[in-house]
Amino acid sequence: LKPLVLKKTGFEQYEVVDGHFEYYSAVRAREKNLTEGDMVSALIISSENEDVALRQIASLKAIGYSDKPVTPQLETTKLEPRLANLELRLEKQFNEFKSEILQERQTTDSKLKQLENLIPQNSEQSNPLSLLNSLDKDELSRKLQRSRIRGAEKLAKDIFDARRKKPKQEFEDYRDVVKSVKNLGDKTILTIIDEWSISY
Repeated sequence: LKPLVLKKTGFEQYEVVDGHFEYYSAVRAREKNLTEGDMVSALIISSENEDVALRQIASLKAIGYSDKPVTPQLETTKLEPRLANLELRLEKQFNEFKSEILQERQTTDSKLKQLENLIPQNSEQSNPLSLLNSLDKDELSRKLQRSRIRGAEKLAKDIFDARRKKPKQEFEDYRDVVKSVKNLGDKTILTIIDEWSISY
């Protein structure tokens, strides 16, 4: 209940200025049950401040004072278009990212094919693929180190282990090497091909 607004008229005597409904509700509650409605909240105004208090009460009533709690409502009609727009933007970015990866893969494959055509096929020593298929673990490690490949020892072991798992224990082509060897990226295999083609 709202607090009562009372005006003092005498010793322990008060007149209800505002909140008549709340006052009678408390009286009725006490009539029905003596343990209820014994105390109510009240604001006591003095005679000299009565006019100011009445104007404030009138102002509160004018702006529609209500005891009902305000329930926040989500503006779903405004939120849905924004979510749809966000979803479209994310989908567009994902497709662009996927397209970039595909394009990069195609570029790498094209470079590998060009390098394969440039490498003399009649010389086993000058063919990096033949070296990847024939060198043992230690030889691979030393050669990778000379080519300034990072993590040469571990990469040599990975190449050697991947090669042994092949049906013929050899890689078919450079794409097969990249696909089969863990942690061997496109840039690294291109560096290996460049370095090993020059060194022999």
